[in-house]
Amino acid sequence: MLRLCSKSLLAIALVVTMFSNAHADTLYSEAVNGELSDSGLSPTEITVAVGSNIIRGTTGGSTAPNTRDYFSIVVPSDLLLVSLIELAGTQAGNVGFLGLQSGPQVTLLTNTTTAAGLLGWIHYGPTATDINILPTMGIPANGSSGFAPPLGPGSYTFWLQDSSPGTFQYGFDLVLKVPEPSAAALMFAGLFALWTVLRRRPD
Repeated sequence: MLRLCSKSLLAIALVVTMFSNAHADTLYSEAVNGELSDSGLSPTEITVAVGSNIIRGTTGGSTAPNTRDYFSIVVPSDLLLVSLIELAGTQAGNVGFLGLQSGPQVTLLTNTTTAAGLLGWIHYGPTATDINILPTMGIPANGSSGFAPPLGPGSYTFWLQDSSPGTFQYGFDLVLKVPEPSAAALMFAGLFALWTVLRRRPD
């Protein structure tokens, strides 16, 4: 019976791992799906799911028809946004900007001089490696409220901007995972499984 329980737990773990690695392909590409919205009040809604959710696009001072990209997501009630990875090959001019606001909109003016109202933000640049920038974005700066990753269920809106002349490619991967059980939950689950096995043993 104990061996059977162990095999069942192993099978469940393998299934969870398989699903957590799903959606590795690009979820939204401006080249394929069209330009992202240039309005923070009406961002492009993108449906995300467990695993990798890659967003690709372009921005820059001469980009037509817009120099800014806005998109919103909803983290489902059973998932967490655990990382935001700037993908290798992402470009920027003098400075690339990525802001994050809680809710279905970015309400800050485009010429704002403060980050008040944002959860967090970051200046990103070209990178040769995939880097998780979510922890850095979470550090309060210039008025942003700050946050501690991972981000829980709810609506979030992203603001991408690069005012430098030219056109710059970017790629970001939003990784969602099922919350890991706490140590206490694992302990109680183990004790319950042991109690079940012992209870069924003949006297």
